Amino acid sequence: MTKVCASITTSVDGYVTGPDDGPGKGLGEGGERLHYWVFGGPWTYESDAKGEPGAGLDGVAKEWMDAAFARLGACVVGRNMYEAAGHWGDRNPWHVPTFIVTHRPEEQPDGDEFVFVDGLAEAVERARAAAGDKDVSLSGGADVIRQALAAGLVDELSIVVAPVILGRGKLLFEGFDHDIELTPKGVRQSPLATFIDYEVAKP
Repeated sequence: MTKVCASITTSVDGYVTGPDDGPGKGLGEGGERLHYWVFGGPWTYESDAKGEPGAGLDGVAKEWMDAAFARLGACVVGRNMYEAAGHWGDRNPWHVPTFIVTHRPEEQPDGDEFVFVDGLAEAVERARAAAGDKDVSLSGGADVIRQALAAGLVDELSIVVAPVILGRGKLLFEGFDHDIELTPKGVRQSPLATFIDYEVAKP
């Protein structure tokens, strides 16, 4: 059965970006430290070393990432994240059908790397259909994950906590006022992150 699995990395104090995030600086000032675990160590947007997600990983982080990719059938991503990441160079980094939630689907880029969809519920529905017997990854950003949790669309939630306190930026649960029960599925620790997985109770 296809599951919708939301995952996102936060600082210890709950920020998913540093301040002043945007195109070319998608994680904001100092926010690259949140994703050191993804690339196996320090990286910057200007660096050529970041490569594909998961490059350079080992140990617990690699196990967690490998498990996520093994069950990955489709992705749903918000337009803000898509723009902030510079469209990933117009190359789909996940190599599965990827749906971008946007109010401007008419701006669909050429090619089939990404599909623009007007509305989160429709994007998740189309991703479920595309995923076959695998899962849908809801990769962010924070606003998309909040909307999906509020709408009861998420089956599993993974929060990856980077060992940094940012103090400023965008909070994962900024303005969120829904009461949702979570069942812990496990916690794993690496030098660059703590991986916390939950099953999400349905309303």
